[in-house]
Amino acid sequence: MNIDPSQQSNADNYKLLTNLVVPRPIAWVTSVNEGGVVNLAPFSFFNAVSSDPVQLVISVGVRDVISLKDTATNILRSGEFVVNMVTEELMHAMNISAADFPPTLSELDAASLHATPCDKVKVPRVAESLVSFECVLRAHLPVGSSTLIVGEVVMMHVADHLVGPRFHINGFAPIGRLGSPSTYCRTNDRLELARSSYDALIKK
Repeated sequence: MNIDPSQQSNADNYKLLTNLVVPRPIAWVTSVNEGGVVNLAPFSFFNAVSSDPVQLVISVGVRDVISLKDTATNILRSGEFVVNMVTEELMHAMNISAADFPPTLSELDAASLHATPCDKVKVPRVAESLVSFECVLRAHLPVGSSTLIVGEVVMMHVADHLVGPRFHINGFAPIGRLGSPSTYCRTNDRLELARSSYDALIKK
């Protein structure tokens, strides 16, 4: 089947894209509004884009046709945010935080989570998350109806039991987002495949 996005509705294009570009990691983003309320929201349009310097990117959609979501508003105002990673035991809390809370209420409280201070940014991280990235805003760009946000990681928090010799990460199994609206996957089923080299290939 050939599908021309220009001939489809936005809803159908979203359904196709989010069911085909999979799995996607989930950025569970903490930010703070000008009243000091901590906002927590999940985004699966997210990934790492650079290691020198270390940078992450998230894409935040609009709340409605004229308003940014709280996360984008907070980040653009303060220039700071934290990406917390979601493991299976945090799925229920993550799902609660996806609800459309008013800006005056913190999703942390509703999800029975705890904020803990960061080292280099004023935004707190989620205490229950095994991995968190403190970020400062480096760039933002309107992309269609979304805002692309690039953050430089200025501090990483990784649970001690995950870190092995030479920073080898052991036992970290975040969940991934699959199909819209509510399909996820586990990442604890692994396989290894050594990277090919050109020299090895031409010797065959």
